[in-house]
Amino acid sequence: MSTFTADAFALLANGTSLPWAEIPEWPAAEFVRVTAGELERGGRLCAWFGVPEGAATRLVAVLAFDAGNTLAVGRSEPVTGSYPSLTALCPQAHLFEREVFEQHGLVPEGHPWLKPVRKGAGDAPANGEFFRVEGREVHEVAVGPVHAGIIEPGHFRFQCAGEEVLHLEIALGYQHRGIEAALAGGPHRRTMSQMEVVAGDSTIAHSTAYASICEGLSGVEVPLRTQWLRALALELERLANHTGDIGALAGDVAFLPTSSACGKIRGDFLNLTALLCGNRFGRGWVRPGGHPLDLDAARGATLRKRLHGALADVGQAADWFWEAASVRARFEGVGTVSARQAGELGLVGLAARACGLVRDVRFDHPAGWYRFAQAPVAVWPSGDVYARARVRWLEIQRSGQFLDEQLGLPPDDEPATALGAAQGDALCVSLVEGWRGEVCHVALTDGAGRFRRYKIVDPSFHNWMGLAMALRGQAVSDFPICNKSFNLSYCGFDL
Repeated sequence: MSTFTADAFALLANGTSLPWAEIPEWPAAEFVRVTAGELERGGRLCAWFGVPEGAATRLVAVLAFDAGNTLAVGRSEPVTGSYPSLTALCPQAHLFEREVFEQHGLVPEGHPWLKPVRKGAGDAPANGEFFRVEGREVHEVAVGPVHAGIIEPGHFRFQCAGEEVLHLEIALGYQHRGIEAALAGGPHRRTMSQMEVVAGDSTIAHSTAYASICEGLSGVEVPLRTQWLRALALELERLANHTGDIGALAGDVAFLPTSSACGKIRGDFLNLTALLCGNRFGRGWVRPGGHPLDLDAARGATLRKRLHGALADVGQAADWFWEAASVRARFEGVGTVSARQAGELGLVGLAARACGLVRDVRFDHPAGWYRFAQAPVAVWPSGDVYARARVRWLEIQRSGQFLDEQLGLPPDDEPATALGAAQGDALCVSLVEGWRGEVCHVALTDGAGRFRRYKIVDPSFHNWMGLAMALRGQAVSDFPICNKSFNLSYCGFDL
């Protein structure tokens, strides 16, 4: 558990705010040193971003101390030009510092591989400089950015010796969506709709994080029924996506019984979300302060009955899957990431738990309904494709049990409350455990309570480097199942 001194970072709980003036600040070099010290004492980097201030930029760090259920925030004095790199001390800052360089032009001196995250000087990412492995037997394999499916663009550059992958570099950001920039000066009328499509398969997770930001800035605690309804939707989102992923993994190793069954059952779980709120992806369900609709007793009973049927179906499909020797042979020992690597890279969510790390916002930083009811954290130690598939199956079972229990004990109060004015010159942090992992939203308001800076960190931003590490030493033909075992978001990365 971390220890704090009087001049260290300001502390706050998940979903709460504090005045901007109360956040300690240091010269940039000292800020990097202090941040590195907090990370060494058990902190984890949730967000690292820049806040423009005239011609200069302030650096802001949000850290999570999971053992103490505490978040911490610090900031630098305004800085121009350059600052000493945090990445040189803490690898989990690698992409964050590249993003700050891209957005604000600040050069982290000593960064091991500095280039824009998304684009540089108007060029597409694939036209940028790539790491090269030299040798007579070394060759490159390029995949994407245009793929054979309907997925978004992403470029993968493999350095190979024969079939063995020596290095994989991933270039994303072809869409240049600009969501964070569009949020400045908000909330706007369109803000909620933008939050629902930050990552389209994580609508509930991102919209819940945003609602928590609005409520934290207003100093409002929403009714228990609102918290309960959000938890139901969040776990249904987890069930649908984990089921779809197990089916997709089965398809990649040509195990068609589970592949076909899970495609149908994923639709069943999506239909349960539609039964809950009218939309299969949960759009229109989460709103700051509460819900436009409630779940009446009859629909609740129907939802619970259909949940039992879908869980029984996915259980049968999973049994076929785990009993197949051909599946285990393709999954075990493939795409391994060690617990040490996962910790150093700052992996989150199921990617971290599949490496044996007990890392889950619902447990470490509970907010909303998860303060009162939790599903056990699912971990698997081996760090390979098998582990990432197994964690999904464990979470399906535990989320299913959680939903069954909660649907039997609904809280009896109003589903919504009114929000007051947002606090001005304040910073609020919200963490939500989406189905991929930790969703982090940070809002900084101006004097009028409008968004001066809004930062979103999708779990994919933390985990793409994990995929790159998983491919080292593997056959290039293992890329499809390794990629599918992480199933990261292109659009959630490109904000």
